[in-house]
Amino acid sequence: MNSLFGQPLSVLNVGLASFADAIVQRGGAATRIEWAPPANGDAAVGTALARLVNDAKVEAANAQAAERYLAAQPRLEGIGIAREVVPGMGSRMILHAGPPIAWPRMCGPMQGAIVGAILYEGWADDAAKARAMAESGDIAFEPCHHHAAVGPMAGIVSPSMPVWMVRNPTHGNRSFSNLNEGLGKVLRFGANGPEVIARLKWMEKTLAPTLQAGLEVLKDLEIKPLMAQALHMGDEVHNRNGAASALLIKRLVPALLKSSAAPADAAAVIEFIAGNDHFFLNISMAACKAMLDAAHGVAGSSMVTAMARNGVEFGIRVSGTGERWFTAPAPLVNGLYFPNHSIKDAAPDLGDSAITETAGVGGFAMAAAPAIVKFVGGSAQDALANTLAMTHITLRRNPAFTLPALDFAGTPACIDARRVVDTGILPVINTGIAHKEPGVGQIGAGVTRAPLACFTQAVVALAS
Repeated sequence: MNSLFGQPLSVLNVGLASFADAIVQRGGAATRIEWAPPANGDAAVGTALARLVNDAKVEAANAQAAERYLAAQPRLEGIGIAREVVPGMGSRMILHAGPPIAWPRMCGPMQGAIVGAILYEGWADDAAKARAMAESGDIAFEPCHHHAAVGPMAGIVSPSMPVWMVRNPTHGNRSFSNLNEGLGKVLRFGANGPEVIARLKWMEKTLAPTLQAGLEVLKDLEIKPLMAQALHMGDEVHNRNGAASALLIKRLVPALLKSSAAPADAAAVIEFIAGNDHFFLNISMAACKAMLDAAHGVAGSSMVTAMARNGVEFGIRVSGTGERWFTAPAPLVNGLYFPNHSIKDAAPDLGDSAITETAGVGGFAMAAAPAIVKFVGGSAQDALANTLAMTHITLRRNPAFTLPALDFAGTPACIDARRVVDTGILPVINTGIAHKEPGVGQIGAGVTRAPLACFTQAVVALAS
């Protein structure tokens, strides 16, 4: 013992920093290891987690769920009308983003978007009557996720709206998303004025049928290779879709010229897409939904298959716990705000677009898109660090989505609820920020994190 203490001390200190301070003050070397007990020391959650770690059944279930996600090959099948193609879509039903929520609890942008959808459908002829109809209970409100669909921000899908149809032939499942309106005063941010309704009608009457005519010439379009190429061109296919939208136009233009679409309509559609760098986002979301739905429902799996927000609550779904949602309050986003706006004006986090992060792109692929920090804040090094951090809470890397900045390693994918709770590392999400009042629109963008409470609930449920 005397000879041991006669040697220079080099100590690994876990826990209280003051232990290391005392060693350093006496001439020793101490390396501080950041560690905290899982779930902030909650004993019940820690016990549940211990039951799941290294459990052979959970590991086998996770391997199956991850393989189903990786094997999925989403294809753009075409465009349909929601009431005709979305499963379970009722004639007086409106789908919204995030976990289930009743009208009185909805945030301002979601309520404003629903009023706009009622006007668009012609169920009411002014905003006051539309709001009264929404309050009356005459309309069913259900999450997009309950109908194999996803939508950005408010995520509103009403029966007459055109939707992208994505098919995963590997497992036979389909997914759906509405069409992107562009920026400014748009329905997904709660705007519902005459110009918003007119644009939606143009999308229904001109944009959708013209695109469908082109897609009939193009046939099925494989989406994963297009997303992979966009990652190599600086996109992360959530908040940065310029390359992906351009690649889509490159495929569509020859098909449109060969199609039965009127030349004037084809020109208008090409111009609309070219002026909207976010146009591909909704296709990316539907593709991610198709890949993750293929992995959902594997008994015992702790793989996360959905993350979504409704502006009030953040919710996740886990493969092995069926259709149950695990929710916590949606966070406010401390990001970059447009002039004359601040976090005081912001609605809490909103939208189904976190399905991209759930599938290993978006914030998980920030290393591919260092320029995204100009939009969401931080530095290029932060973008790289965010991607690397996600490797600690995921089951796999996706070899279909590679990252040049990491020597073409695959994106971290297949979030493991156990690892989130064990490490305390929370899934990172790139997100737009909506004004808390309906119709104002986007007021900024930033990076946020999924709440830990969603994952602790899921771990306890899975263990039981």
